[in-house]
Amino acid sequence: MLHIQAFIIETLAVVRPLVRVIEGQDVDLGRQMRRAASSIALNVAEGAYSRGRNEKARFHTALGSANETLACLQVAVAFGYIDAPEPALLDRFQRIIATLKNLTRTRP
Repeated sequence: MLHIQAFIIETLAVVRPLVRVIEGQDVDLGRQMRRAASSIALNVAEGAYSRGRNEKARFHTALGSANETLACLQVAVAFGYIDAPEPALLDRFQRIIATLKNLTRTRP
């Protein structure tokens, strides 16, 4: 298992209360956020045991899902469903995104 996978799971546990609040305000946005957040971890797990183009594709999908999850938080803040997340949570997402960008780069 990649080290980032455990960090992603920890981050999802931190996000869980926010997802519940968002679902209480906007079921569709909450469900979309839950699916996107789950997709980060699931695609990283799959990519860790894939090779070639499949490996990159899974990490690219995880990267897109991380950005989507972050966007869901931003939309929820914009609509007044939640207060702005703690900077530490945003930092966690930036670490995940940076790691996934590195995993999608072409390696020699």
